[in-house]
Amino acid sequence: MLLELRQLRIQPGQQLLLEDVSWQQFENILAELGEHRAARISYSHGFLEIMVPLPEHEKAKEIIGDLVKILLESRQIAFESLGSTTLKSDRMVQGVEADACFYIQNQAAVIGKNRLDLSIDPPPDLAIEIDLTSRTQLDNYQILGVPELWRYGKQGLKMNVLENGKYVESNFSPTFPGIPIIELINQYVQQSQVSGRTQAIQAFRNWLRDNI
Repeated sequence: MLLELRQLRIQPGQQLLLEDVSWQQFENILAELGEHRAARISYSHGFLEIMVPLPEHEKAKEIIGDLVKILLESRQIAFESLGSTTLKSDRMVQGVEADACFYIQNQAAVIGKNRLDLSIDPPPDLAIEIDLTSRTQLDNYQILGVPELWRYGKQGLKMNVLENGKYVESNFSPTFPGIPIIELINQYVQQSQVSGRTQAIQAFRNWLRDNI
């Protein structure tokens, strides 16, 4: 007997890993899951992971995304924020949904686009993942050619920058040169968990006003 996806119940914080999933099956699963869902997906060479994030995951995602937007706007940098848009390429047999992604240098290339195909479209300039638990996601972004990947976990923010097709860990962001991104993200995410989002965002705006 074959199970259908609608019969599966994945609890927040848990993952389901499926093997030997063809590209067409992956596309069918995406269509069946739909766009309005809590689950996140990651696909790489036949391995499909479906994950349902915890509430604290969503809070961190929102505050970090807001901090990035405020920073870009404060520097008058044009960008497109595509949230958890599915990033996929049948040519590279990869698919992943970031917690947040930003087109900055390539923002003009995706204006007005509701769906992306990284076989022809450029990858986002910056992708953000919260509590990275998948064993394939780092490879996904590397193969898809995402220049900069931020991962926020229990130990704080880590940044990976693409160099010669491979990710290397970096303390500095090419997107925001001269700005202590790791220190700022860690500080204001932690502050949001103590004093709330509004106070953390205002404190961050004050820091930008005084330092940038």
